[in-house]
Amino acid sequence: MRSHLARRPEVVYYLVAGYCLLSIILKILRPASIEIDESEQAFLSQYLMLGYGTQPPLYNWLQYGVVALFGISVAALAIVKNTLLFLFLFFYGFTARLLTQSQAVAAVAMLSVLTLPPVFLLSQRDLSHTVAALFTVSLFLYGFFSVLKEPRLIGYLLVGLAVGLGAIAKYNFVIVPVAAVLAILPERRFRERLFDWRVLAALGACLAVVAPHAYWVVNNLSDATGVTVAEMKEGADNALLPHSLEGLLSLAVATIKGFALTLFVFALVFYPDLGKILSARNEWTRILGRMLVATFVIIALIVLAMGATHMRAKWLALFTALLPLYLACKVDAAGLDPARRLPALLSIAGVLSVGVILMLWARVIVGPMIGDYSFVHIPYSGFARAVSSEREAPPDAIVADDRVLAGNLRIQFPNTPIILPGFPPDVTAKLPSGSVLFVWSAEGEGGDKIPHRLLNVLARNVAGGSAPESIIVTIPYNLGTAADKYKFGYAWAQQH
Repeated sequence: MRSHLARRPEVVYYLVAGYCLLSIILKILRPASIEIDESEQAFLSQYLMLGYGTQPPLYNWLQYGVVALFGISVAALAIVKNTLLFLFLFFYGFTARLLTQSQAVAAVAMLSVLTLPPVFLLSQRDLSHTVAALFTVSLFLYGFFSVLKEPRLIGYLLVGLAVGLGAIAKYNFVIVPVAAVLAILPERRFRERLFDWRVLAALGACLAVVAPHAYWVVNNLSDATGVTVAEMKEGADNALLPHSLEGLLSLAVATIKGFALTLFVFALVFYPDLGKILSARNEWTRILGRMLVATFVIIALIVLAMGATHMRAKWLALFTALLPLYLACKVDAAGLDPARRLPALLSIAGVLSVGVILMLWARVIVGPMIGDYSFVHIPYSGFARAVSSEREAPPDAIVADDRVLAGNLRIQFPNTPIILPGFPPDVTAKLPSGSVLFVWSAEGEGGDKIPHRLLNVLARNVAGGSAPESIIVTIPYNLGTAADKYKFGYAWAQQH
């Protein structure tokens, strides 16, 4: 395969497709217990809403559509994520091919982007909205550079569509098109593209996509931004330095973490030609270089304006994703044929990307052997069987105490409404009539009692507000030993 890739670099598209397919298969082969982001998606897939809270709705809408067509399952969750990941890599390679006219350079870009930690690690571990935003970044880059090379209406419309989708995938995506505009201002030939009448068509396409969610944001601004702002100011009260310095230092550290591995891999693979690559430039490297600088200058200004003191490397994923394309264009500008370097780059990218999904799968098997249990090992399927055996008919509704529990119960009871207190705000005002199952994790002190959030729902719905009898059941962990068990609490109530 290594030698075949050197002769036919376009094979890389099939390799990344196989990588995404392998990820889906391994996810399905694991126990049907899901982690934080996936459980949230499973729970929210019951609702089609203009806004869902702190994250924009693109991923939720896509997940809702897939579930509406095929039903809720681990496969439905894995397919959405890995399809978006493949489309990100696909359009990333197409963009590099567009800029360099070289399939080998496009392969360099695609394999290099697989060395970014948010791509090979975090996206497979538990990211969702960021994966959708990465796809919109690569779609925008393809449309943007298509317009720069040949201004056509279809290209402008694609740019507008990508910006609109990006804005409802991750709010910080808007920094990318702003940086792109700033990057072409010094280029007279490309600057004229900004004053073309077709920009209005792009703007119309963008507004058509953004408008529904923008309406929701205007009316729910605190819900959309509150948690993110709080996370960026995490630790501000205990900061040793002035907030401005603390924030910039945190940004610098996060930036280094985001770039370090990819730069190291690139330097290792292209070491003999590194000097020539670094000194090479053309119009595309100038624009991409300015985009990289502009994005981080804009982020630094936001950090200062907000008084933020905390930045995470994964928050910068949309901007660090520009680096591999920039490096690939530098290789092309140097006049090098990178085909002979592809086998080495494939080996490293393959070990990182495929290695991670194999490691995550192996951890599910090996973890219980050393007493290491994760979300995947919590026996939701065993709990569902235990509860279902008590009654002939399934519950008419289930009220769960937290989102992870709610999402996992949605997998186990696909035809039963899963209710989470407080979301949406009016959802527990009136429960469905019939038997209602209240469920919580009974792990920890006080787990044998019905949590206050569930008691509040009971008080508003059940006649007399009296609490039903709580039942505690212990179920062996998925793939665990018979002695290691997880405790669930539940209670039945009859709603009239």
